[in-house]
Amino acid sequence: MVIGSSKGESPYRFYTWNVTYGDIYPLGIKQQGILINGQFPGPPIQAVTNDNLIISVYNGLDDPFLISWDGIQHRRNSWQDGVYGTNCPIPAGQNFTYILQAKDQIGSYFYFPSLAFHKAAGGYGGIRVDSRPLIPVPFPPPAGDFTILAGDWFKMSHTDLKAVLDSDSNLPFPDGLLINGRGSNGFTFTVDQGNTYRFRISNVGIATTINFRIQGHNLLLVETEGVHTLQNTYSSLDVHLGQSYSVLITADQAPQDYYIVVSTRFTSQVLTTTSILHYSNSANGVSGDPPGGPTTEIDWSVDQARSIRQNLTASGPRPNPQGSYHYGMVNTTRTIRLANTAPVIGGKQRYAVNSVSFIPADTPLKLADYFKIRGVFTIGSIPDNPTGADASLQTSVMGADYRAFVEIVFENAEDTVQSWHIDGHIFFVVGMNGGQWSSDSRLIYNLRDAVSRCTVQVYPNSWTAVYMPLDNVGMWNIRSENWARQYLGQQFYLRVYTPTLSFRDENPIPSNALLCGQATGHSTQLYYPDMQP
Repeated sequence: MVIGSSKGESPYRFYTWNVTYGDIYPLGIKQQGILINGQFPGPPIQAVTNDNLIISVYNGLDDPFLISWDGIQHRRNSWQDGVYGTNCPIPAGQNFTYILQAKDQIGSYFYFPSLAFHKAAGGYGGIRVDSRPLIPVPFPPPAGDFTILAGDWFKMSHTDLKAVLDSDSNLPFPDGLLINGRGSNGFTFTVDQGNTYRFRISNVGIATTINFRIQGHNLLLVETEGVHTLQNTYSSLDVHLGQSYSVLITADQAPQDYYIVVSTRFTSQVLTTTSILHYSNSANGVSGDPPGGPTTEIDWSVDQARSIRQNLTASGPRPNPQGSYHYGMVNTTRTIRLANTAPVIGGKQRYAVNSVSFIPADTPLKLADYFKIRGVFTIGSIPDNPTGADASLQTSVMGADYRAFVEIVFENAEDTVQSWHIDGHIFFVVGMNGGQWSSDSRLIYNLRDAVSRCTVQVYPNSWTAVYMPLDNVGMWNIRSENWARQYLGQQFYLRVYTPTLSFRDENPIPSNALLCGQATGHSTQLYYPDMQP
């Protein structure tokens, strides 16, 4: 439901979601999935730049539950981020209402359940944020707009997958791939011959990169996580864990049905699933085999990633060109190098960042920070650079200054592809290359038209460098999108801080904020006596 606004406010969109377990059959056998309003995947969110989203979530599970909003920046409002470091879980049988705003954003994103291994049971859905009227978009309006939520899937329940990790074993290889909650040929997208359509593709899996392609059709890339890109044409597109893209497809082939194909990348066993692109005037089904795609080729993927660049002349959420922000001319104030490793700590497999493996506290970090509860976390408990020290368990929080401009280098000395996500921010992917990063690596940085996004891959034995403006006060999760690695410690929190207590910099604590742990018994009434309006 959409309600108009007064006094210049943006519209409000209201959603009521009932979260339950239910029977699903994505790979042909009955499983217990997480449904939202009886749906798997969950209902889509469709909004316009600056819309306010009021989402009331009723937790009908027998577990605590949280939803996070992958790519929504929550300007001044990490209170709504929906991860355990910022929010108390919604207890079983209870309700919480998220109050979000798609402030100064456009693009394609998704939401997902963030606690434990709920993500492996569903509970995810698409988020679409359209441009405001009169803001130019660098392509004609498509005849239709489709969302594709694709990713790996396991026949084991989310509780069993979690138990596997808790018992110090590795997850099994995924059992299959899904497109919009269904297995092969379980979903059909109908198009009219001669028209052009937008497909928003998100990798909602927990373990593997995927490759997306459509039989007989080219993909014209137009958007990556909220930024309009140079409109390059690809025969297929790698989508790493947690990433989202928009492509345009023109139905310019003979009237018949065509395979939409998703397959795993960088895996010894290649999984493939299909959906159908159906021409409305077609009397023929699909013919031939689904088209093959890249499998283990790293260089192919690197070359494609480097070709994805920002469209400098296109408008973003505002009418001014995206290229009007000259990120390459801003002096960085700090370099942060983040190295992922896979240590054994106390005889158990863990994953770490700069030799620190994250463990959750008994109280959400944002609440502990706000209420000044001591002993929950220590700022600086994760270093800025790899140390080579023995790995340890910590509730790791890195401090940072509001309005700083930082260089972050993700360093991956392992033989698997990593995918990193940063909540609350976008960053410019200025470089990626094989080998060890050094200060000389800056000589190959793209300081003109690097794509900005919130999730980036790091190839095996390689590095990826990003520039990021710290323009959003709050407590923000930096994590691996490989859910086993995230669960076992490859994450931490970035506390973006300003000593100025002002609503212009950060929203007050929501009056309906759930309190738990050591925050229980505190008040959600205005806590800052010196807060300025």
